[in-house]
Amino acid sequence: MKTTVAREARVVKSQSSIELHVSELQVGMFVSDLDCDWLETPFLTQGFLIETDEHLSLLREYCETVWVDKVFNTWVKAEERAVFETVNKKDLVHQVPAQDEHANASGVFQRTRQFTKTLMDEVRLGRAIDTEAAKETVSGCVKSIMNNPDALLWMAKMRDSDAYTAEHSMSVCILSIAFGRQLGMSEQELNDLGLCAILHDVGKMQVPAEILNKPSRLTREEWQVMMKHTVYGRDLLLSTSNVLSSAIDVAYAHHERFDGNGYPRGLKGASIPNFARIIAVADTYDAITADRCYAPGLSSNEALKILYEARETHFEGRLVDAFMKMIGLYPPGTIVELVNGKVALVLACNQKYQHLPRVIQVLDEQQNVVPEKVLNLADIEKGKLDKDNFIKRAHVDGAFGIKMCDFQKKGIQFAAPA
Repeated sequence: MKTTVAREARVVKSQSSIELHVSELQVGMFVSDLDCDWLETPFLTQGFLIETDEHLSLLREYCETVWVDKVFNTWVKAEERAVFETVNKKDLVHQVPAQDEHANASGVFQRTRQFTKTLMDEVRLGRAIDTEAAKETVSGCVKSIMNNPDALLWMAKMRDSDAYTAEHSMSVCILSIAFGRQLGMSEQELNDLGLCAILHDVGKMQVPAEILNKPSRLTREEWQVMMKHTVYGRDLLLSTSNVLSSAIDVAYAHHERFDGNGYPRGLKGASIPNFARIIAVADTYDAITADRCYAPGLSSNEALKILYEARETHFEGRLVDAFMKMIGLYPPGTIVELVNGKVALVLACNQKYQHLPRVIQVLDEQQNVVPEKVLNLADIEKGKLDKDNFIKRAHVDGAFGIKMCDFQKKGIQFAAPA
């Protein structure tokens, strides 16, 4: 259970709550209010069920007192909890540290980026899709993510805004494979899922460029044309040799919604192909967090809040829960400001303490540029690092003049942790 996916109440809260000191809190209590601003805490929902010791640790870190609902025996349906725990209590072991995988992931990322751009250019020109090259590209991503997903997820933060559709397809591929790993898929299933993801938007290459690349919001008429990309993608892949049938399904169904309000067919629930339901979550997250020509991207936390609010309407609830656990509180590449004023980039997540990732400090307390240094914030728990190194807040790419693409160009030097 990740810290920011605290379960919201499923029934109307009691009219009476009691104020408790954080030392009195226990797993199973429902927190209805805090003594501080919700936006200054890692919790994504205003009102949540305490389900882990880490929730208790975070509440003690950010608050002195909280308000607890007196009625706490019907918050989450038993059948929902069973599914939730099955999916979200997997602690996946990384085969290698993120630093060690970074060099391999860099090569995989560059090859995937080049392939995806070539793919979109070829489709735009009416040429056949090279499915074997697509499979080989995806296989490289799968192997890297099975080693350690943090390295390639870091790379996926480095976007070329001038090639949105290609970059988006690449990022959705990487996110979907990491998501599938979180769901416990086999290597072959991850390869199939990744192939579906990298091909999911090929139909957009048949949408007129003046609509696809319009630097402002689409009109209703233009949006009707844009929505046809699902049909274009289906037809294109139907005419492609040696392509997975599931890739055709995903191209056609990735904009269907769990409550039946999607397009093009209005499919609902389990009638939406499984891979399409999975990729739809990754697709939406990436679209929300990416900079567009008409609007800047939102932070990861803001995107996760939007996904959470769309549970059981746009998306299957258990998949949103699992995706949020996979992304983590501070995903790789996130710009974070520490309590002491230092600024850092998240290098790798900490599965035990999600609020204490491994980071690369890039600015000092006065926010001057300093030589890059790796800090393992989990050392705070061991007394090896001062508590003023706790993360104060996360920022979007570009904050403090920091752009992930700049680090791609010059490379990152991974020094030993302080």
